[in-house]
Amino acid sequence: MAVHAVKPGSDLEKMAYFDEDSGTLYVSKTHAFDPNVRSYTSLLRNEGINLNIQNVAMEVIQTLRTNQVRETRTDVIEASEMQRTASELFKMAFKRRASDIHIRVSSKGDTRILFRIHNDLEQIAEHPYSWGKLLCSAIYTAMSDISAATYEENARQDGRISAKKNLVPGLDGIRIATTPQVDGTVMVLRLLYNDADKSTDICSLGYDQAQKEEFALMKRRPTGINIIAGPTGSGKSTTLQRTLLSIHQECRGTKHIITVEDPPEYPMPGIVQTPVADATTEAERSAAFQAAIKATMRLDPNVIMIGEMRDTPSVRLAIQAAMTGHQVWSTVHANSAFAVIDRMVDLGIPLNMMADPSIVTGLICQRLLKVLCPHCKKPFAEHAGRYSAGDRDRIMSSIDVETAHVIGDGCDRCQNTGIAGRTVVAEIVVPDQVLMAHVRKGDRDKAIAYWRESGGRSMLDLAIVKINAGLVDPFQAEDEVGPLNFVLQDASPGSAT
Repeated sequence: MAVHAVKPGSDLEKMAYFDEDSGTLYVSKTHAFDPNVRSYTSLLRNEGINLNIQNVAMEVIQTLRTNQVRETRTDVIEASEMQRTASELFKMAFKRRASDIHIRVSSKGDTRILFRIHNDLEQIAEHPYSWGKLLCSAIYTAMSDISAATYEENARQDGRISAKKNLVPGLDGIRIATTPQVDGTVMVLRLLYNDADKSTDICSLGYDQAQKEEFALMKRRPTGINIIAGPTGSGKSTTLQRTLLSIHQECRGTKHIITVEDPPEYPMPGIVQTPVADATTEAERSAAFQAAIKATMRLDPNVIMIGEMRDTPSVRLAIQAAMTGHQVWSTVHANSAFAVIDRMVDLGIPLNMMADPSIVTGLICQRLLKVLCPHCKKPFAEHAGRYSAGDRDRIMSSIDVETAHVIGDGCDRCQNTGIAGRTVVAEIVVPDQVLMAHVRKGDRDKAIAYWRESGGRSMLDLAIVKINAGLVDPFQAEDEVGPLNFVLQDASPGSAT
């Protein structure tokens, strides 16, 4: 509590009133020398406040306090209205299946609300600056149950909405992140959908049957680490969720599966999900994450999932867990499956350790591609003329022109977007001694050539499969996996990304 706060119901409340805006301390004339008042005056001055003291009748003190209560009640009413506004915003975003809500508040302009739908930002509404300030404050202070005590416009803050009363049915939570900008603030809300009732089969995400069998090999290994890579929003957490739930289902609960997450995103029934302790700085968060991983290893787990390996200490602990009798699953930011090795070496893991197939048992990298609406998509062959000669020649050299389709004009079925959802394209490396021997020698080209000879397929390869099946627009696919003709020119899978 701040020094200038006066405890409600105390004697001091009747004798003095401090106006923070003007720096004026109103003191009852009859209590000017009361010890409580003198002590309070000293405390205010010690806080560095340059006081302007006015002696007034006690009735004036009471009038000032009554007006303060009225203003507070007005603020409460405004906050309540903003909570209802936020709830309606959540419902609209849920209905549109948005992954994120962006609230951009600018003191020089206005407040803009944007939804991220199928990875594209779409502006939904505009409001005054003051409206945006109230909305962000209400979401952070009144609706979030894991956050700092107060909302600060000029600070970077994180939070989470978990209480069911503040969520739309079908959401498990909303993750909050805020940051100041040059003329205001930005709040981004990540919607966490409840997909626990869906199939645990990763093929429903976009993986094919051969890749499902590669996942099965990883899941059968009692020890070792399996790492899923990809940029933010590429579906890594969903893939992890489905994988862990399938392990739990297949073993019928006989394996002790523990997660370390900051914070837990998706509920996984039957799996022990442990949150990282609340921290206010990156240093504290890193220390808490390390402590959580160490504690997990003492809880007799068979399988450990580490939500993200974010720094050198957490990476080392994950590798240590993989070397000491645990099956480990985690994520990291990297551009391709082979680039995961480089990323881990950058974070301090020796190359010889990363090139040991008994330690590293699986490398996965994935992206999400937009799925064309089946009701309004258009055959590429009939609409090739709309594209430039260079684009047309590049695409036609890489795909089956007769079966490929491009985005249509939109219809009622897809809410006039032309898009029906998203699908995974992923490359998977299940290391063996031969492949890792090439990696240890630093011969990346031979490692990739061996992987391809063994049936390895890059994200580009699999994107073309989906393009030829008429599921994905070739031009939109290039936005995620790079120019399609790179699949013939570049030996490194995913390097075009």
